Amino acid sequence: MKALLHVQHLLGIGHAVRAAAIGRALRDRQVEVTLATGNHLPQIIDTDGLSVVNLPAARAADASFSTLLDDSGTPIDETWKAARTEQLLALHDKVAPDILLTEFFPLGRRKFRFELIPLLQQARKQAPRPLIASAVRDILVAKDDASAERWMADTALEYYDRLLVHGDPEFVRLGETFRYADDLADITSYTGYVHGGANVPEPPAGDGDGEIIVACGGGIVGETILRAALAVATSRRGQPWRWRILAGRDLPQAIFDDLAAKAGGKIILEPARPDFPKLLQRARLVICQAGYNSVMDILAAGISGVLVPFAQGRESEQTVRAQALARENRMIMAPEAGLTAARLSDAVAKAMQLPARWPPAALDGAAKSADILIGLAMSRSQ
Repeated sequence: MKALLHVQHLLGIGHAVRAAAIGRALRDRQVEVTLATGNHLPQIIDTDGLSVVNLPAARAADASFSTLLDDSGTPIDETWKAARTEQLLALHDKVAPDILLTEFFPLGRRKFRFELIPLLQQARKQAPRPLIASAVRDILVAKDDASAERWMADTALEYYDRLLVHGDPEFVRLGETFRYADDLADITSYTGYVHGGANVPEPPAGDGDGEIIVACGGGIVGETILRAALAVATSRRGQPWRWRILAGRDLPQAIFDDLAAKAGGKIILEPARPDFPKLLQRARLVICQAGYNSVMDILAAGISGVLVPFAQGRESEQTVRAQALARENRMIMAPEAGLTAARLSDAVAKAMQLPARWPPAALDGAAKSADILIGLAMSRSQ
């Protein structure tokens, strides 16, 4: 059995992490997996055993996602789109997949419909036709335009056999952030949460022990939380603790250098580390954004802390996730807007009153996703 997975990450790396996790789960079940990525995959993502095909890379210019740039920093144009579409369609025909999985589309990544609609149309012409599925996180970015969501739902109903929702309906249901979720109920399966922490190295002895760990994911955003955390760490209230501040690997070097000049004492400033999930298992507290993957690492470690949800532009997804965890008293939420050292310090003090450890959550959504996909694909061939 063969599978073709398409993933496009633009700012953070969460989509790529989840797609790779599903790819590995399919690989473990003897499926030949081709992962087509529309942006460069960071080395911290485990793609062992997957055939990775790099499409011409695209990324977002900023948090508004309004402008997409190519590898040279030039806005993509129709010629660029046509060339990438041709490459993707040729890849589909070469693989001839039994399973076609698009990560996020059509409930997101509408800017890439120039290549994904032709891909879906081509897949439907394949004989025998593959199982066509979409994988989405449980919380979407809220949209004011109902017509955009209507298009998403209609596209899913027209082309897709299954919608995999990476979440727990007892915690957050898709319908809380997608108004037409009920229309997709017949093709929707909740998989539970997908944790991408595979082959995580063990940190050196002592690293993470009793520390306050600050992180902002692996993308280019997070300067606000890093600066506020550094200010708290250097204050009198932060002195009793050893702080480890992890900057995103794509953070501009000038910003990193400026932060490094202000650090000292018990403060360790370094780039994001692949052993971050294991560091959390040793730490006293975590301060980070509320992206899907970061929260999965937190739930896996069973640690408490402070969530500062990314909320620039029209982003609302992380705020919804942070609010849900705050309602359960597992985390303290500190809004990014107006974040100051004083506000973050108060949030840290409140987080210190929460239990230091919680029972780890079940995070086997990748395995369940693979089982669902394989089961449905096999039933189509019978």
